[in-house]
Amino acid sequence: MAAAGGWAGGTFSNPVIPGFHPDPSVCRVGEDYYLVCSSFEYFPGVPVFHSRDLVHWEQIGNVMERPGQLRLPDTAPSSGGVYAPTIRHHDGRFWLITTDVSHDGNVLFTATDPAGPWSDPVLLPGVKGIDPDLAWDEDGTCWVTSAGISQIAIDPGTGQTLGAPRRLWSGTPGAKAPEAPHLYRVGGYWYLLIAEGGTERGHGISVARGPAPYGPFEPCPANPVLSHRSTDQAIQNTGHGDLVQAPDGSWWIVFLGVRPGGGTPGWHVLGRETFLAPVTWSADGWPVIGEATPVMAAPPWPPRPVPGPAARDDFDAARLAPHWISLRSRPQEAVSTTERPGWLTLRARGASLDDPAVTFAGRRQQHRACRARTLLDPAAGRGGLAVRLDERHHYAIEAAPDGTVRAEARIGPLRQTVGELRLPEAGPVTLRADIGGPPEAWDPRQGPDVVRLGVEEPDGVFTVLAELDGRYLSTEVAGGFTGRVIGMYAAEGTVRFDWFALEAEKDDAL
Repeated sequence: MAAAGGWAGGTFSNPVIPGFHPDPSVCRVGEDYYLVCSSFEYFPGVPVFHSRDLVHWEQIGNVMERPGQLRLPDTAPSSGGVYAPTIRHHDGRFWLITTDVSHDGNVLFTATDPAGPWSDPVLLPGVKGIDPDLAWDEDGTCWVTSAGISQIAIDPGTGQTLGAPRRLWSGTPGAKAPEAPHLYRVGGYWYLLIAEGGTERGHGISVARGPAPYGPFEPCPANPVLSHRSTDQAIQNTGHGDLVQAPDGSWWIVFLGVRPGGGTPGWHVLGRETFLAPVTWSADGWPVIGEATPVMAAPPWPPRPVPGPAARDDFDAARLAPHWISLRSRPQEAVSTTERPGWLTLRARGASLDDPAVTFAGRRQQHRACRARTLLDPAAGRGGLAVRLDERHHYAIEAAPDGTVRAEARIGPLRQTVGELRLPEAGPVTLRADIGGPPEAWDPRQGPDVVRLGVEEPDGVFTVLAELDGRYLSTEVAGGFTGRVIGMYAAEGTVRFDWFALEAEKDDAL
């Protein structure tokens, strides 16, 4: 298989944006595609990606990167925060609508450049529900359609609602959680694409159409048009999609899915990822989504690779790159790359990773087999390297000023030191987390991977302090909507990091 997002021998590999990048929404302007995803409790909010071929994506910014744009309190729960954005281009501007379920509700942003800066939020107190969509009809009316499925007209400049909300088609009878609506004008019809069945194994995409943006809608007789429920496909939980038309007239869909592994019932640890599949139209005018598999036939235009995030960051820039995320906020006094040039300085606010206010800077885990390392100076504080799912599910390797290094595990209500050593002398230390395949002895209760925590010597020797089952850092165990994030934290005083490296193993297929 080609590397994730790669292109070899006329194929590309799914997911096109691996790791915790759920609820994708996409729009095209000329030959350029722009895609956004949910960010939940992390700051900055709503990553923005650019591509010229729908396969190779580069993160160019974040929509919500100023404190006034995203005001998540420390009490905002994990898997709260920012849900399901929709991005559209209309009247020469980019528009983005999303839901901050922990503070502001539905909000609208605009930008002339999708890389930013984006505007301050326009509040939409009259728009109820989550997963809002934006669409403009021929007379210029702006329609917001949200989970439920309900719809209301708005003035996008002020956020004022126009008229009363109305209920639209709510999906297949008996299917739970109709959500993620997207509305499109194609030919003589308005098509309403929704997700239904819940975001677990029963997830799917269905579609209806009508003569106007408000219907009435008739369902496609072939619904769901995409679902991997009750199959042995490697990609599961497929749903929450968005259609886009390429310059050559072909149609495509980006959607979320997961790659579970291990024994039964299977555990996914990277979160919901962004996948791509082709779309054709049937003779009677319904969208037909091609089979979504790990290896797909490449689109019929030349690949245009873009640089991905560097494996190593030496913190030489004045600010962190767009792919770095923190928890709920990132106060300047707590996170700095300039206080000690060439180092990332983290100043503790919370006492441990259990604390929602902990100072943290991390990257989404994008490979199922990978290695994370960082050189930490604990002279003025206590901190370390963590593999995090939420406050109640995380593993960490932590160093203290006295030279003590501990491996810690938090699984639900239990928190335990699972390994410890005392360095011969206090000082900077390289902490390491290796994430790899499961043990060779198969067991139906076996997780998808093993997380090994320890210390790396200057000669590269890895002293492992703990070897932990990765299933406890999975959505199936922890619940919620996010995936693993690997990064650095400060639990006491001030902790400085000289560099951080997150590298995929040569064989990333577990």
